[in-house]
Amino acid sequence: MAFLDRRPLFPGHTLLVPRVHHETLTDLPPDLLAPLFERAQRLAAAMESALGAKGSFVAINNRVSQSVPHLHVHVVPRTKGDGLKGFFWPRTRYESDEQAAEVAATLRAALAEG
Repeated sequence: MAFLDRRPLFPGHTLLVPRVHHETLTDLPPDLLAPLFERAQRLAAAMESALGAKGSFVAINNRVSQSVPHLHVHVVPRTKGDGLKGFFWPRTRYESDEQAAEVAATLRAALAEG
């Protein structure tokens, strides 16, 4: 199901939600993942063809900054010069190449465990 965000970043900002309750992306059963993102892909394309957007921003919050505890995908029409600068939070750097390698290794190990 999809509906317009009541406080849109830009006109056409849409929320895409599964009908069955799943709080976060990690709670979504694998067989529903492809259908959800196929619909997000269709919405992004419709924003370009129908609204004249030059692209889109597709995002999901999991728990932190998730204003409603139900999985929802933001699909936002974008145009060059629209005022959004990358992500909506300040970017940082790793303290060192070693710290970046440590974080990458930790994630790799977690993924290998399943």
